[in-house]
Amino acid sequence: MSAKEEIIKIIKEMPENSTVEDIMYRVYARAQIEAGLKELDKGKGIPHKEAMERVSKWLN
Repeated sequence: MSAKEEIIKIIKEMPENSTVEDIMYRVYARAQIEAGLKELDKGKGIPHKEAMERVSKWLN
């Protein structure tokens, strides 16, 4: 599916009362998720255990 088709699908699935900001956020979030998945496919990223250790340090 092309980027244009994906964006149209996202917009169609959103409630009728969605604001431009709601739509922009949803498209941005989707783009960030896609970028993260591509990095993982390339072997980048950190293991879940390490991520959880980092988060627990931030919360203390």
